[in-house]
Amino acid sequence: MRVGVLVALVAAVAACVAAPLTAAAGDAQSARERRAASAEVFGGLGTWVDIYDTALYRAPDATAARLAARGVETVWIETANDRSTVDVVEPSGLGRFVDALHTQGLRVVGWYLPGHDQQARDLRRARAMLRFVTQTGGRFDGVALDIESLREKNVTRRTARTLDLLTRLRTEAGATPIAAITYPPRAFERHLSWWPGFPWAQIAAQVDAFVPMLYTGGGFKGYDATYGYVARSLRLLRAAVGRPIVVHAAGGVANRMNAEELKAFNDAVLDDGKVAGWSLYDLQTMTPAAWAAMSRLTAGRG
Repeated sequence: MRVGVLVALVAAVAACVAAPLTAAAGDAQSARERRAASAEVFGGLGTWVDIYDTALYRAPDATAARLAARGVETVWIETANDRSTVDVVEPSGLGRFVDALHTQGLRVVGWYLPGHDQQARDLRRARAMLRFVTQTGGRFDGVALDIESLREKNVTRRTARTLDLLTRLRTEAGATPIAAITYPPRAFERHLSWWPGFPWAQIAAQVDAFVPMLYTGGGFKGYDATYGYVARSLRLLRAAVGRPIVVHAAGGVANRMNAEELKAFNDAVLDDGKVAGWSLYDLQTMTPAAWAAMSRLTAGRG
């Protein structure tokens, strides 16, 4: 009888030990799957649609076909920002557009810009993005938070709210890949007061990819200035994150870049050799020269 009780106790203890190990193994496998998916979801040629571009929703099939013909692989669509009057802007039109893009074989990433000044609103809108479902049951292939708002002036509070929002989104997203859209590190070198102590490593713990917004058009004139800004930002980002992670390089603004500046962006990305995805902000400002530059970059990345 005592032997039977002892066996039962040993089995119970073993089960208790195995349970967290099994859970940990499951979490590790889920993280590996997300990392593999993120390289696909956030990789390749992308284009950007923000909440001011909803006119595109009026002809979703034609727009989707045009993007597919351009070689676009991922479309980044803003669902709302902190100043929107609703949690998802024009959801019916958005749903039709997402379905049309999926029909063309394109991936779709939803993104939200939080203000960090009203955490309940930001959480509600991030969840609305994550849970968005089209009329046919379609969903985003990935989601992203645009961590660029400086509206909350208390940096400590802004940082804490950013990390809280990302942690909650990571917990609820499951297998859905998450990206962080950020200023490039070089911008923080140039503007020390914007976000002192930006939490790169802590953000990296909650996301599967970074999207530095490498805007140079209008601010950095010529090849050398553009190349230097992009190349240094990519190097600084990896050093700050401290581990390998998917990076999508977003340049722009597209119609403010001349031919040599477009070439400089391309060369910096190609010379980096590790960038998984590339784009210019945004779709509505893409010129024939910008599209041609993105085609050359795609061909160069092979």
